[in-house]
Amino acid sequence: MVITRNRFAAAAAALAGLLLQGCSATPRFDRHFGASVRADLAAQVIDPTAAANANPVSGMDGTAALATHERYQRSFKEPEPRPAALIISGGGAK
Repeated sequence: MVITRNRFAAAAAALAGLLLQGCSATPRFDRHFGASVRADLAAQVIDPTAAANANPVSGMDGTAALATHERYQRSFKEPEPRPAALIISGGGAK
């Protein structure tokens, strides 16, 4: 079957139209672009004025906090020893 020049032009135009459809503007999406990110950031903020609070935090004293932090840092240098493997035998000895 021989494709005529008119059919080829029509097929090329249809293909070009389909390909250009992906480049079309999306005003409905552009209006809301980044809204979910802004909502997630706002949800993570508990108290926006926390930096202005001059009251000290109650909790650990400085000595205990320093010892805890040093123990935490050492845990990466000296891994905890692994317990001995437990071996259970199912067969009886003769």
